[in-house]
Amino acid sequence: MKARFIPLAVALIAAVLSASLPGSLAAQEQPMKMMMGDMDMSAIPRIPPVAGYAAGERIFFVHTEVSDPEIGRIMTEMMDSPVPVVPVLAKAPEEMLATVYVFANGLQPDGPHGPLDYQPDVFDHPPGTTGYTPLRKIVIVTWRDGATARILESAAEVTAALQAGDLAAEEPGVVANMPFVTWPGGQR
Repeated sequence: MKARFIPLAVALIAAVLSASLPGSLAAQEQPMKMMMGDMDMSAIPRIPPVAGYAAGERIFFVHTEVSDPEIGRIMTEMMDSPVPVVPVLAKAPEEMLATVYVFANGLQPDGPHGPLDYQPDVFDHPPGTTGYTPLRKIVIVTWRDGATARILESAAEVTAALQAGDLAAEEPGVVANMPFVTWPGGQR
């Protein structure tokens, strides 16, 4: 008696698995309904991605929260999307932080969008490397008079420009949560 039900059970399991596998037609047709019921997914807000650089490659990230109200206002206006202010982020221990270099002057390859909007931000420690964390201490870098401004695409290039005296750095004590959406060798 049990032997007759084995082919039926195998067929049912195969059908369920094929419908839930990412490449299957059924999964492509209704991925959100399977996860979210009848919720209209177009009503869910989207966080706009921002371009930056890490390890010499263009990456994308999002601003989710920041510790400083003024920087939060600037980020909100720049992205036309609210960036909540969470002051306690500034109290995160140093070992929980990576660095993002934000340029206060220099080249504006995508055109000016607002204060501190020159070349794209540069990150150290992208995902998959030792030291990655989405919590970033913001370091404001400024091209010094007489230095030739150029696009820098890695933390090593920023460090070299600082050591050469081309850039000045200021750490205002601001921390932002800036998770990556894409990174060298990966994406969400």
